[in-house]
Amino acid sequence: MKIVKNLEKVRENSKVKVNDDEAEEAFRTIIRWIGEDPSREGLIETPKRVVKAFKEYFKGYHQDANSELSKTFGDVQGYDDMVLEKNISISSHCEHHMAPIVGFAHVAYLPKKRIVGLSKLARTVEIFSKRLQTQERLTMQIANALMKGLDAYGVAVTIDASHQCMSTRGVKKEKATTVTNYFLGKFKDDLSYQNRFLRYIADQN
Repeated sequence: MKIVKNLEKVRENSKVKVNDDEAEEAFRTIIRWIGEDPSREGLIETPKRVVKAFKEYFKGYHQDANSELSKTFGDVQGYDDMVLEKNISISSHCEHHMAPIVGFAHVAYLPKKRIVGLSKLARTVEIFSKRLQTQERLTMQIANALMKGLDAYGVAVTIDASHQCMSTRGVKKEKATTVTNYFLGKFKDDLSYQNRFLRYIADQN
């Protein structure tokens, strides 16, 4: 019962808006906690800089992928094959340690009657990346948003990334990378599409 009450309190607190001054004070507390002096010349402006950086790191919470994908183009002149965008850079943060996740996403979809601007594929990846994430959920969120927003026949998403939560701490495996895949529609039901996608992203030329 005590755990349930504590969880309810956490949920209520999460709804309270925190302003920049409060966030900066929290970082001053962390600076003191690690054994430093936040009033030292080199650290005086650090809390303000970190808050500014965090706004960029986590701006995805204030962006909507659906609105980005709402503008499509119908003049495709009969094109009905795969649209693939490779090597979309990803910079995210893991939700367990808030450590960086850095890598690449490969995204493909099979259009029905309409296509979307290529930059919107990269922007969709960016929106979901700029949140606290697990790589598995990030992969699924990108795929689901594209499938719904584009009303596509199918969507495929692969992410290949390194996690600093395991490269700079813990097991410290600097060269380890994680690969996640998620397939929807024809990419899931028809292995020929799935194999083509995987072959294309494996080809670095």
